[in-house]
Amino acid sequence: MEDSSGSSPSPAILRNRYWILRHGRSVPNERGLIVSSVENGTKPEFGLAPQGFEQARAAGKLLQKELEEMGVPVDSVKIRYSPFSRTTETARVVAGVLGIPFEGPSCEAVMGLRERYFGPSYELHSHDKYAEVWAVDEAHPHMAPEGGESVADVANRLSAVLSSTETDFHSSEIIIVSHGDPLQIFQAVLSGAKENTSFLDGVGDLKVNGTAVASVLSQHRKFALDTGEVRRVV
Repeated sequence: MEDSSGSSPSPAILRNRYWILRHGRSVPNERGLIVSSVENGTKPEFGLAPQGFEQARAAGKLLQKELEEMGVPVDSVKIRYSPFSRTTETARVVAGVLGIPFEGPSCEAVMGLRERYFGPSYELHSHDKYAEVWAVDEAHPHMAPEGGESVADVANRLSAVLSSTETDFHSSEIIIVSHGDPLQIFQAVLSGAKENTSFLDGVGDLKVNGTAVASVLSQHRKFALDTGEVRRVV
């Protein structure tokens, strides 16, 4: 488990502590496919690969160890996950390891945590095409692939998830199970908010007056995680 490699503590104003987990290695990972639409991402055939289940179990055990060392009771742990098959399966395995009923209120699928949609020109195409999107991200984080989402679009919905979670819970351990790009962007948002509490306000208005916000979001790739990697961000 890491609290480094580019990750940053969340701003002190937050009421909860956050852990992020990228889903385990998936069938799309093994096939080298971009699967980013809700329609495709929720199909059972695009769930975890065998190695991904192993990574999810390892992540659960690592979380269990860390939480026990911190003296955190299980009832204060909340799991929020993307509804995609690969993230749902990852969250289910982790919940099982931690002894949290997956069908109970502590576990919930949140649409705002879904994969970044890269648009029809990229959907079901090779992973190699990610480089094209990330090059644009670095120069213009408010520019989206045709029919898809920009970094700013994803940052905006993740900020909304963060806001609602902060409203719903207090002094809880929040485990966010999502995807590579969203979790990179989520960390960038937290990094910016740590430096400037008004950062979150700028995310939704990036095209108008978000120069400082853009400079942070454009560097989201430095917060990359491996499949099955857990990182504490609070």
